[in-house]
Amino acid sequence: MNNDEVQQFLARDHAAELRKASERLEGTAKHTAIIDSPVLSAMTGHRVLLKPENLQVTGSFKIRGAYNKIASLSQAELDHGIVTASAGNHAQGVAYAARERGAKATIVMPRTTPPLKVDATKAYGAEVVLHGDVFDDAAAYAAQLSRDDGMVFVPPFDDYEVLCGQGTIGMEILQDVPDVTDVVVPLGGGGLGAGVALAIKTFRPQVRVIGAIPEGSPAFKDSFTAGYVVPAGQVVTSAEGVAVKRPGDLTFALLNELMDDLVTVSERDINEMILLMLEKHKLVIEAAGAVSLAALEHLNLHSRVFAAAQEPHVIVPIMSGGNIDTVTMGAVIQKGMIARGRIMNFEVELPDTPGQLVKVATVLADARANVIALDHDQFKASGHYTNAVSLGVTVETNGPDHIDAVLKALRVAGFQPKRIY
Repeated sequence: MNNDEVQQFLARDHAAELRKASERLEGTAKHTAIIDSPVLSAMTGHRVLLKPENLQVTGSFKIRGAYNKIASLSQAELDHGIVTASAGNHAQGVAYAARERGAKATIVMPRTTPPLKVDATKAYGAEVVLHGDVFDDAAAYAAQLSRDDGMVFVPPFDDYEVLCGQGTIGMEILQDVPDVTDVVVPLGGGGLGAGVALAIKTFRPQVRVIGAIPEGSPAFKDSFTAGYVVPAGQVVTSAEGVAVKRPGDLTFALLNELMDDLVTVSERDINEMILLMLEKHKLVIEAAGAVSLAALEHLNLHSRVFAAAQEPHVIVPIMSGGNIDTVTMGAVIQKGMIARGRIMNFEVELPDTPGQLVKVATVLADARANVIALDHDQFKASGHYTNAVSLGVTVETNGPDHIDAVLKALRVAGFQPKRIY
């Protein structure tokens, strides 16, 4: 998108376009209900209310922008067919919207897209083409298909109608949480962030909009620092929904003007929030959907705008999606439990004499550490010619303090445990 096109979109009547998007989405996208989060409120010291777009039609906010864009097309355009690129959630949104509008949809997805998202997209009747390793590769191929075959390209984020559709989330937040002070939104290509920021600043400009990105997806951080769009050299994050190398031109222009601050989160932060939502709220969210939650504990230290505010904070983080496959969920849960001290693995060398394993088991039982796995291996001992056996143990624990107590109890019993994780 060139600068003249960006300026044309920036000059449009945003309030009218946002209201039009809201009307188009009635009966298609859910008005997702705000959920109070006592656990996150206690954790942060501020009132936290969740916007659960993981409970949206197709499991993601993307249905909003996709449907608003496709609903704006003429019948002649629909007859040519629709093509787009997506890591999954936009794909499902476009496939669903195309089916509702009676149009053929072709979706180009990176080869790294989780099978759950591929299958869900096909289930809505779209043709799926796997191409490239990241979103940008898939987007380039989708643009080529649009040029070659005459199909209408529906951008996942760098499009005015798309971001106005996403902006309806901001309108719902303002309606449902009249005293909201801060909205936290994950950034990938910027469509969700730009749409929400446009709505918030159009209708209630005093509310702060704070973006959140994973450490391994630095494009927006680098772009804001430079003052213009800077593609990331590489993107390495489990949050494939925000794994975008290059922000959109329109989305960057809007966010550069409207967003109040940006916070970076770690993979560990993301994994912990996926687990916390599952345990405390019984909600399934994908990694990209957890990015805004992961930012909450960093706001006081890493956001000057947030910290400088005098009034009490009422924060609404947007959980952008919940499309995560069971294999990934299992791995994330394990990582999250390790990060929170809920699982601990250690090794210890034992004399190769009867009864030693029982002694270790007794210490663990007395310390109330539940054994998950044992690896009793004579050949892993440090010296093959010593009379020793290597024992690897994985236990379920109740947190860092419990881990320290378990290791101390082993040392008191005469063992020298080495913690692995």
